[in-house]
Amino acid sequence: MKYFIKTFGCQQNKADSERVSSAFKARGMKPARGYKDADYVVINTCMIRESAENRVYGLVNNLGKLKSASQSLKIVVTGCMVGLAFRDKTGKYLQKIRKVMPEVDEFMPIEEVGFDNQPIRQDRENAWVPISNGCNNFCTFCVVPYTRGREISRPFEDILAECLHLKIKGYKNITLLGQNVNSYGADLILPSSVIPNEVRDLTPAKSEGKITYFEPVHPQGGHAQKVKNFKPVYVKHLGRYRIPTLFPQLLEEVAKLGFEKVNFMSSNPWDFSEELIDVIARNKNITRLIHLPIQSGDDNVLRRMNRWYTRDQYLTLIAKLKNKIENIKISTDIIVGFCGETDQEFQNTVNLVKLIGYEKAYISEYSMRPMTAATKTLLDDIPQKVKKQRWEILEALINKSHLVKAY
Repeated sequence: MKYFIKTFGCQQNKADSERVSSAFKARGMKPARGYKDADYVVINTCMIRESAENRVYGLVNNLGKLKSASQSLKIVVTGCMVGLAFRDKTGKYLQKIRKVMPEVDEFMPIEEVGFDNQPIRQDRENAWVPISNGCNNFCTFCVVPYTRGREISRPFEDILAECLHLKIKGYKNITLLGQNVNSYGADLILPSSVIPNEVRDLTPAKSEGKITYFEPVHPQGGHAQKVKNFKPVYVKHLGRYRIPTLFPQLLEEVAKLGFEKVNFMSSNPWDFSEELIDVIARNKNITRLIHLPIQSGDDNVLRRMNRWYTRDQYLTLIAKLKNKIENIKISTDIIVGFCGETDQEFQNTVNLVKLIGYEKAYISEYSMRPMTAATKTLLDDIPQKVKKQRWEILEALINKSHLVKAY
């Protein structure tokens, strides 16, 4: 029996597909060269944008024709679309995808694929390591809290053991992954009655204190020293303690393992602590390309997006990073054409982009996503033609595409 995996979306999805591949291998299956050579086709889906969702529908439709000619072919769909379907208590989205994709044999929640087996990695030098899954932030445009659920952190010792295993196997570069890596460990520290990121005025007194001693499992046996007893870092934002985090300590411990480069993504501007900046500054093998999503350079749009920072606060953080970290470069995410975005609000984003000088930007045109607050309460009132024009302006300005005339 052979399997073939098609992955849509971000690095987190690619890391998930490596675990799916491991699970199929554990069943005695082998990877196929392509769709026609496979007994099982697994589609790991993304739905951060409507276009990603539509690509899945198109692929399944084409595979349906292949399935008609081969009765043995099984189609399995997993990833974000299935995550949303199983979290939608109304059942409407599951009904929709079953109706649109009748060729699918199984809709498999990605949570069914655990961390019991080592991922089958496609790259021998660069490795992705998930440190958390899910998100608690509920930006009004974003479907991730509904596709992946509440943020759940992997145990500190499990992450470090996996990284140590990768170092021994000769991997040179490693990337720590999470929907919001900055808040890693909040759910490990806070009492179970407190939902991280929903309570915006936490105090250190409410914390259970610190992470206990543990001893990482050395992949090839031998002695491994115990990791120090970490006290959580409390991130202060807008004069209040927002979250406790263990990410600065985790990042430093991974950096100390001796990789040539340690990357991480994605991070939120309002959770980027002074301690995290210091860790990056003193560890030269931690990336100097920091991905820091802005989404919009206008305060009114940021409020409609439920992003908990202002333009000025973002610029202050950029200034701190540039002052403390040599040769730093910044990449970002920007959404154009968000609900009600005026010409002036977009121009404020253009002005911010010119001020910062991003190394790279992932620019997207806003599209409504099911279950999000924007879809429920705001009007998608920006014409597609205007969205496209604004995308072209920023693409040319940041990514040097030279697509359009000056705005």
